[in-house]
Amino acid sequence: MKRLRQRLVPAAQRRTLEELTADLDLREGDRPSRYSAFWTMLVLSSVIAAAGVISDSTATVIGAMIIAPLSTPIMGLALGLVKRSRTGAAWFVLGGVCAVVSIGLLASLAMPGTFELLANSQIAGRTSPGIADLVAAIATGLAGAVALARRDVAAVLPGVAIAISLVPPLVVVGVCLGRGAPWLALGALVLFLSNMLSLVMAGTFVFAALGYTTPPAPSLSRRRAVLVLGGLGVVVTAALVGSTVANYVFSRWESQVKQVASAWLAGDRDAAVTDVQLQSNTFRIAVRTPGDLPPVADLLTRLRGVVPDGLPIVVQTTQGRLITAGRVGS
Repeated sequence: MKRLRQRLVPAAQRRTLEELTADLDLREGDRPSRYSAFWTMLVLSSVIAAAGVISDSTATVIGAMIIAPLSTPIMGLALGLVKRSRTGAAWFVLGGVCAVVSIGLLASLAMPGTFELLANSQIAGRTSPGIADLVAAIATGLAGAVALARRDVAAVLPGVAIAISLVPPLVVVGVCLGRGAPWLALGALVLFLSNMLSLVMAGTFVFAALGYTTPPAPSLSRRRAVLVLGGLGVVVTAALVGSTVANYVFSRWESQVKQVASAWLAGDRDAAVTDVQLQSNTFRIAVRTPGDLPPVADLLTRLRGVVPDGLPIVVQTTQGRLITAGRVGS
């Protein structure tokens, strides 16, 4: 353990427990000022993230990630587990989650009724997380914990804030709930929970390895906290595994539908399928054709047995026509 500790953080660069506590425990020092700074920056970062999500602006969302302070109480949870003491961090995390989701919900009310959730890359990219997201979050959590414990690598913290997405998924939860898409909201919530748990677990490991421990406090049931976090981790991991499998199946369906649609258009040499997407439960097939399309009933017949029956098929042409072909198997 001592060798690992020295490799992670050399003694000359290791911050003291008091220094780390001062940074991660919002109750330390001038409480009113620290509370005011936390909630002000959280609200502003949420508004920026909501604007970035709605406008589909990656740069704006990244800006919101950098200034979002939600990682501080989350890492405070990890430090509290290692110290075996109450830090009040859980209340800041819970209150922050409710505040950010509420802002996303209010932002959804300002959107036009024709707004399509999955046509927005900022939303679509955060509603179907997979195992790769969990692996990246754990690695990011380790980097963040090491950076907090060392005096010489604090400059990497903005990069950690960008890599670990906390506020944007919660904004997406609120936006999806406001548009009546609870399953999409659940996907974004799973992404946030996986990122949060990764931070807590990685932080707990690093802080324990570095020896930031104190005698146990009788007011805290450490075993209960570990069991709760472990149980939640199992649930989130299972959800991510399921989401990964579903993403693979959906991607395979999209590829098969593109092949079938290309064969459907084979009679016109100048026609081509430009894109196929499964949005919600509807296949949207984008085609480029200079003339009339073949009968859409033929397309539905060709798709039978390729994808499950009952899925709606919509064809969009380069002329702006949106044709509802019907449901597979109907």
